[in-house]
Amino acid sequence: MTQMRRIEVAGVEQGVSQLVHGSMMLNVDRMDYTHELLDAYTAVGGNAIDSAHIYGASAAQAIGAWMEARGNRSEMVIIGKGAHPYEQSRMTKTCIQSDLLESLERMKTDYVDIYMLHRDDPNVHVGYILEGLNDQIKAGRARALGASNWTVARIQEANAYAAKNGLIGFVCNSPNLALARPNEARWAGCVSTTAADEAWHEQSQLPIISWSSQSGGFFTDRFTPENRDDVDMVRVNYSEENWERKRRAGVLAEKYGVTANHIALAYVLNQPFPVAAIVGPQKPSELLDSVKALPVILTAAERNWLNLVTETV
Repeated sequence: MTQMRRIEVAGVEQGVSQLVHGSMMLNVDRMDYTHELLDAYTAVGGNAIDSAHIYGASAAQAIGAWMEARGNRSEMVIIGKGAHPYEQSRMTKTCIQSDLLESLERMKTDYVDIYMLHRDDPNVHVGYILEGLNDQIKAGRARALGASNWTVARIQEANAYAAKNGLIGFVCNSPNLALARPNEARWAGCVSTTAADEAWHEQSQLPIISWSSQSGGFFTDRFTPENRDDVDMVRVNYSEENWERKRRAGVLAEKYGVTANHIALAYVLNQPFPVAAIVGPQKPSELLDSVKALPVILTAAERNWLNLVTETV
């Protein structure tokens, strides 16, 4: 069986498996289903679960009940996210703490391994934000800090402030990194990487934990230029450039004996900096299908060709 590699993230002793299991599909009222999914995930070497306050109580409670049943909390890397704006800015120390406390109660644990801010509010000074986050580190509620949907410029600003003022900064970033380049944000406040962002990550080696790494299934056979039934998919990913990326993914898929969807995931995981990808399988067979991308090692030339940087491999 394919060995699932792990990336190093400062403050996370176990490392983070390259496939991170999403949690929005989990439900405490369907624990047989939750056990089936998460047991399959750990069986293939996965150790990290992505959660968020905004995903609701049921998903978090399901994670907690599963860890309690399996007695494996110390083996798992739990990513928590908080301070989502909902209808208005919630980038306050009070919300940073209350979202985390409620998530911990739901999951029946006293800490998350990585606590991320789910969105940014550029109007709030990074010093104030970092103070609130460092309070959670000092209280033992979080072991490392990350940013989800923050720009690289704000992460740089925050980490420079942290270094200057003796605070713990962000040790990972969670934007959308994918082969398909979105026309616009799928959800308000979301951030997708640019070429400049990726160059900075290569230089800094700050890890990325990417969401929607396979662009919602764009690289599967379900989507064609003629099929415009999925309004959001059309809005976000339908472009001449992305159809060409999909065509090229199909060419490399034949070379490696996989599918274009596997190539899209391999593109993300083979960046010249540490990357883990959040996946959201609805059943174990979908997880096992994603695992097929792990042995595919793409060269820099192949990545550039896939991303339309060059015309030949």
